[in-house]
Amino acid sequence: MAKLNGGIGRRKMLKGAGIAAGAVLGSTVGAPTIWAQNNKNIVLRQFGTGVSAINEIAEKAKKDLGFTIQMTALDSDACVQRAVTQPNSYDIADIEYWMIKKIWPAKVLQPFDVKKLTYFDKIVPIFTTGKLKPDSVIAQGTAPSKVGFVDKPDSTAFASGQTGWFTMVPTIYNADTLGIRPDLVGREISQWKDILDPKFKGKTSILNIPSIGIMDAAMICESAGVMKYGDKGNMTKAEIDKTIAFLIETKKSGQFRAFWKTFDESVNLMTSGEVVIQSMWSPAVAAVRSKGVACKYQPLKEGYRSWGDGLAIAKHLSGSQLSAAYDYINWYLSGWCGGFLNRQGYYSAVLDTAKANMSEDEWGFWMEGKPAKGDIKSPQGAVMEKAGAVRDGGSFYERMGAVSCWNAVMDEDRYMVQKWNSFIAA
Repeated sequence: MAKLNGGIGRRKMLKGAGIAAGAVLGSTVGAPTIWAQNNKNIVLRQFGTGVSAINEIAEKAKKDLGFTIQMTALDSDACVQRAVTQPNSYDIADIEYWMIKKIWPAKVLQPFDVKKLTYFDKIVPIFTTGKLKPDSVIAQGTAPSKVGFVDKPDSTAFASGQTGWFTMVPTIYNADTLGIRPDLVGREISQWKDILDPKFKGKTSILNIPSIGIMDAAMICESAGVMKYGDKGNMTKAEIDKTIAFLIETKKSGQFRAFWKTFDESVNLMTSGEVVIQSMWSPAVAAVRSKGVACKYQPLKEGYRSWGDGLAIAKHLSGSQLSAAYDYINWYLSGWCGGFLNRQGYYSAVLDTAKANMSEDEWGFWMEGKPAKGDIKSPQGAVMEKAGAVRDGGSFYERMGAVSCWNAVMDEDRYMVQKWNSFIAA
């Protein structure tokens, strides 16, 4: 797999490709060889986005445990389509929480029995209670806890609170904001509305994935005083109309340079200087920096737009394959993967086990907002930050504690997507 830093990005490498990864996965790390031999013929087919279809994870699993994971990377819309229309073509769905809201009612997935999840009680409470801390407010949008549980295995509706049946196990998530070229913007950036500054005309971009882009647009609109939403994560048709009308007006004025869909597009726009302020993902900012180009993931007054990804299992899984799926997911949360993901600027779902797989300096930089004591390196060994650097936005609790909304599937989702497409085509 290509590195996120300094080379071809993961999304470009994987897009649309079936990546067969020999991942050896078993009931516990260091499982007996006999167990591995008994299960070496098991194959679990996994699809997901390029964010988490990671060869290094499969290779490490192969050293620790015992069967094959075949990974296929798709774009976001294709993930939803495949999950619903081709349920027999996969065993594990590696999807985002806004996707589960679209997929679950199709009865193609089965929930996890939490009693079989080794680290369930250690999962960050954002995904279980919905609150990072007891006094936290659950953010707008499709917050993971809102779609995280069902009352019984065959329920098609989500439960109102925590139950013994978990729709998907979280693996990777982050708090997203605007990326900027500090050497080119020429002024302090402090609010989402700053992307509308006429000074940046023709040098801005937002991402073109409707359920994500509409939330960035809402953050911009609220920040600029264009409108105040009742719930920007579940807009009315009138709110959608006004939001899209504003976007079309802004587009026609020439404010936007582009609308990106892939990791690599965002990196290239920023590296080249074609764009100086745009929607970005944390590892994309790191990828720009790794090329020797100044790039900052800018904390903003109104907070972050967040997203979460996890693993769900197909309805048809049973017997040894179902047992293997549980073993795989328990292994995924056992720590090595968590450390690997954290080193890319993402966050892992179980903090304790990830911490045990990171150095004190790595944990201090990525999770505690402390200045790096030495060079901070990517999982592949490339230097991402020099000694003395501090992570943009600070600590885990500062960043995830300032989440204003999650990527969302609204009640008027179909209408919103139609309107969004009219904006892109305008």
